[in-house]
Parts: sequence; C-alpha cells; structure tokens
Amino acid sequence: MTVKEKQGFGLYFLLAFGLAWLCQVGGCIALLQQNNAVLYQLALIVTMFCPLLAVLLVQKAFLRQPTGIGWKVQGKRRFWLAAWFGPAVLTLLGAVLYFAVFPSRLDFSCSWLVAAYGGEMDAQTLRSELGVSTLSYLLQNGLFAVLLAPAINMFPALGEEVGWRGYMMPRLKEQFGLLNGRLLGGVVWGIWHWPLMLLVGYEYGTNYLGAPLLGLVVWCVVCFALNTLLDILYEKTESIWVPAIAHGAFNAIAALPQVLVTPADAYYNVLGPMPIGLIAALPMLAAAVWLTLREMKQEEKN
Repeated sequence: MTVKEKQGFGLYFLLAFGLAWLCQVGGCIALLQQNNAVLYQLALIVTMFCPLLAVLLVQKAFLRQPTGIGWKVQGKRRFWLAAWFGPAVLTLLGAVLYFAVFPSRLDFSCSWLVAAYGGEMDAQTLRSELGVSTLSYLLQNGLFAVLLAPAINMFPALGEEVGWRGYMMPRLKEQFGLLNGRLLGGVVWGIWHWPLMLLVGYEYGTNYLGAPLLGLVVWCVVCFALNTLLDILYEKTESIWVPAIAHGAFNAIAALPQVLVTPADAYYNVLGPMPIGLIAALPMLAAAVWLTLREMKQEEKN
C-alpha cells in the first residue's frame, strides 16, 4: 500500500467504528431511557451499513479509486452451498457438543417458549391453543432459517461484509500474513460490537457467567472463527454476495438452540448452546483453524 492508501485504511477504521458506535450508543440510550425498541432495532440496522459507508467514503471521496469489491455473482456452486447451509450444520454440531458436555441442561418441557410468550400460558395451553411446542417451533423456525432467511438477511449483512471481508481482510493479510491477519480481523470485528454488549447485554445478556469480561473475550473468539470462514468464502469466489449469504444464514440460525434450555440457564449463554458460546463455537473454531493451517501449508509449497 502507498502512504495515502495506508492513511485511507486508518480513516476506514475511524469511520467504521466512529459512525457505528454513535449509532450503537444512540440506539442503546433510546432503549434504556425511552424503552424504544423500534429505534434501537433501527440503530442496529444502520450500524450494519457503517462499514460499507466507510469504504465508499475512503475509496471514492478520499482516494478516488474503485472500491475493489467483487460484486459479480460468481464462484463454484459448492461455496454457495457452504455459505447457505454451512452455518446451520455448524450450529447443530455446536449444540450437540454443548448438550453432550451438559446433558442436564437439555430441556424439552417448553419452558423457554412459555417465558417467550410472556408466561401467560403454560406448555399444555401453548400446544392445545396455539399448536406451539418445542418440536414444532424448531421445525418451523429451523426450516425458515435454513431455506429462506439467508436470502433475506443477506442484504443487511452485505453492509458489514463489504467493509470487513471485502475491504479490511485483504489489507490485513497483506500487512500481517494469513493467520495474524485473520486473528486481528476477528478481534477488530468483535470489539466493534462491544458498546452494544456493555450497554444492553447484546448476545449474552447482562447477567451471565464471567460477565462482562468473559463475554467480550468469547465474542472475539467467535468473531475470529466466523471472520475466517467468511474470508475464505470471499477468497474462493471473489463475490461479496457469498459471505453475505453466510453471514445472513448465521444470524438466522444462531439463536435457535436457545429454545432447548430453561430461561434460568441463560446464565450460561457465554458457553452455549448457541454457536456464540465458547463450547458451542468449537466446531466453527476448529473448522476455521484447520482451513487456515491447510491454506498456510499450501502457500509454503507454492
């Protein structure tokens, strides 16, 4: 990179973090002080587009260069299939691993759904009047999350993917190498979420094991794993739509295993059963590390 391009890279981080953190703090204040969940959700959506905006400002306004993002719909079919269905497979493996470690926390009594419906109906009433049970909820929401939601969630996820995988990761890998670049990219992406986590308990809640420090660290580990897999998809296809689909698929499916625990077990969310927990994230982390090491060996041979 030239000196000006390095300056632009630094400006990108300033904008991506500055704009996003303003949105995050503003949304959290609206939720905490005014109980305005709509404004909070809107702030989250705007936050996701801040990396894209940062890229456009740096490349188009500051450097006056093309963005360099691969916008074409291309790439081998297996990578598109991996993007669409891979997050569901990794989420399932993570949940199985978590409940293998903590079998006593597996709950089919519908207690999570009872709490989710406000506690006004017990499990039997939910089944008889609404046709809602743990199994029906998993099937209906699981099918939607796997088959349709990736295409819907792809569009807000694109705002992040353009910035993190399309713009940031190629430059980090150029400067620090493959492994270090992916490690640093995961930490950067994780820290980007920290205001939400500290202010309103984004992802893990506010009362959990090791809060808040353990959650901040585990989230960076999860972001390293996911960042690596998304980066590989972009490398292999040179199409930003592929990691955007995978990101959208992950957002759709990740919370589903939560229905299998009691509300009281939310204290252990930082461990699982969702793939954002340390134990449930291990399959995703293992895949990320293995694929990176394999890629490094291939680079050494070449």
